[in-house]
Amino acid sequence: MNDLQGKAVLITGGTMGIGLETGIAFARQGAHCTLTCKWNTAKPEEVFARFREEDLPAPDIIEADVGHSEDTDALLQRLRQRHDHIEVFISNVSVGEVVQDLAGYKLRSLQKTIEYSAWPMVEYPKKIKEVFGRYPRYIVGLSSGGPDHFYKNYDFIGASKAVMETLCRYLNYRLFDEDVRINVVRSRLVRTESLRATFGRDFEQFAERFNMKRQFIACEEVANAILALCSGLMDGVSGQVLMIDRGTTFFDNLMRLYNERNELEL
Repeated sequence: MNDLQGKAVLITGGTMGIGLETGIAFARQGAHCTLTCKWNTAKPEEVFARFREEDLPAPDIIEADVGHSEDTDALLQRLRQRHDHIEVFISNVSVGEVVQDLAGYKLRSLQKTIEYSAWPMVEYPKKIKEVFGRYPRYIVGLSSGGPDHFYKNYDFIGASKAVMETLCRYLNYRLFDEDVRINVVRSRLVRTESLRATFGRDFEQFAERFNMKRQFIACEEVANAILALCSGLMDGVSGQVLMIDRGTTFFDNLMRLYNERNELEL
């Protein structure tokens, strides 16, 4: 087992949703977590309260926009004052243009989405190496089913996740001799504010009409999968894209609806 006691864990977009629950999962193992957020988007007292509920060490909350290199530089300099090494880096931020129709297809919007949602998994480890002298031992990116399945308004975000997943495999090759394990965790839909902002606040209620409640994944499930990848027990896993879905991707289709049509009253 990898002893995480006192080790530094950096989570971008870590003050809510999956990022927050991931921070809590690592804090339970004694890790010291740094959670980043964009300017004025976090509610620090609510975050600290979540950690206090379980008597966990308080995280550092630092405002740093992943799309601004100067923010990244300042963040890492602050971390260097406290830590000799960053053990785990979680690239969790996903920001992108919500595409309503073909008129929304603009190259700059796609580039911006990739810059925020995929590129930090590359830029942060490189800058961590410059500041700390070595890469994080574990790097995990957060993806979704968007590259393979249609999600409403998700065109550019899905494309950026496909970029992240491809770069994960190539980065594993580039970093193979650097004692680094890099993976991407996908998940089914998770009940977060990000989901509601992208698909609409009535989507969850609509999905439950079709007996899809069981297919929503909890933030804690994704967080525990990320922790497992960094536990030392899965060090043979690198360059992989792992789907956290309880197996529902296999049977979430028209045939299932047909098979359960009486139960669903279709």
